[in-house]
Amino acid sequence: MDHFLRKASFSSGSKSIVRIIAIGAASAGLLYLSNNPDSKATVKLSIPTILRKHLPFQGHPSFVSSDHWQFGKFPLFLSRVDPALAGDVAKGAPVAVGDGGKPSCGCLGRDFIANAAAKVAPAVVNLSVQQDLYGFTTVRSMCSGTIIDADGTILTCAHGVVDSQGRQLTTKGKIDVTLQDGRTFEGTVINSDLHSDIAIVKIKSKTPLPTAKLGSSSKLRPGDWVIAMGTPLSLQNTVTAGIVSCVDRKSSDLGLGGMRREYLQTDCAINAGNSGGPLVNIDGEIVGVNIMKVAAADGLSFSIPIDSVSKIIEHFKKSGRVIRPWLGLKMLDLNELIISQLKERDAKFPEVEKGILVPMVTPGSPADRAGFHPGDVVIEFDGKPVQSIKEIVEIMDDRIGKPLNVAVKRANNEVVKLTVIPEEANPDM
Repeated sequence: MDHFLRKASFSSGSKSIVRIIAIGAASAGLLYLSNNPDSKATVKLSIPTILRKHLPFQGHPSFVSSDHWQFGKFPLFLSRVDPALAGDVAKGAPVAVGDGGKPSCGCLGRDFIANAAAKVAPAVVNLSVQQDLYGFTTVRSMCSGTIIDADGTILTCAHGVVDSQGRQLTTKGKIDVTLQDGRTFEGTVINSDLHSDIAIVKIKSKTPLPTAKLGSSSKLRPGDWVIAMGTPLSLQNTVTAGIVSCVDRKSSDLGLGGMRREYLQTDCAINAGNSGGPLVNIDGEIVGVNIMKVAAADGLSFSIPIDSVSKIIEHFKKSGRVIRPWLGLKMLDLNELIISQLKERDAKFPEVEKGILVPMVTPGSPADRAGFHPGDVVIEFDGKPVQSIKEIVEIMDDRIGKPLNVAVKRANNEVVKLTVIPEEANPDM
């Protein structure tokens, strides 16, 4: 603040701006100085309404983000909704705001994390798995979950509620479910999938249950605010916040074997017991399911994207389990830089702008029998142009035993048509 005041020069007639800045600082206001070389410098200040009566401005009683005043080269904008108008805003009355119904200055209110958490918190539950051993009741594991349907459907993590014995999944024990309001229920595992680490638990209640809304993880970008909720170390109703660090962290990046998976990486603080709890956006929607963290590092937490979870839930409803087609291909998404590098190494590399490179074909696999070769670039799958592995996975869905027509480009731009018949993946892979 001292630095700002030293840099700004004020005449006796502009002392009011010093007064404004002092009030803003004293009242936990937010000050923004923007000095964009392509536009005029601006000062943006968020001030509690109760103190606004002390400001030297007249005739600006309503939504303050539309108010602006000129102080030499510094236009001043205030960004706070008057409480008198809060009801009208909630009812959808027109207000002077920018895109998306947010203040035109693009500032977030100081309660944005608390408001988002409050929307989801009543539906966040603690799941305690108990086991009787020689007449003694012991807690085997504890995790979190979220009620996503008023019928008592709870979304949680598989590793918290089921054991794997070969290919058979068994419940770890009696599941006690505790809501934020203190109510307790006995839960039953309805579906689970260890590969994705997603499970569905059901409770029965004669009274209404709170629910949380599923959002969309595809809209997330690195840097977006997110909130992790759950019961770490048995501490119920815990909320932590952070940002999205990566929207498509691959399982191979984490040294995890098996089939390809993608995670949301955040710097939210999560610990044992957070698993299965919701990752929430600032709109109060679930965008992920918290699963794990890197124990030897800070700020490296991972969640399953809710778009992937929604597909798993659809598989549960349709088949009672997740059906995954298997081709036997190792694949790599291509971009301009990778293509340029490959061309430098081999002048015969096919002329493509995008596509999916096949570095390896598993011997004896459906892809091997169909005639795929290492070095092929997939350009069409099931008759549709493709540019990413994700598109291929979406096209295959759960199509087992059904022929798929594929077009690949090889050295010297040779285009080859192939027909591959996916098999169901071995769950132990």
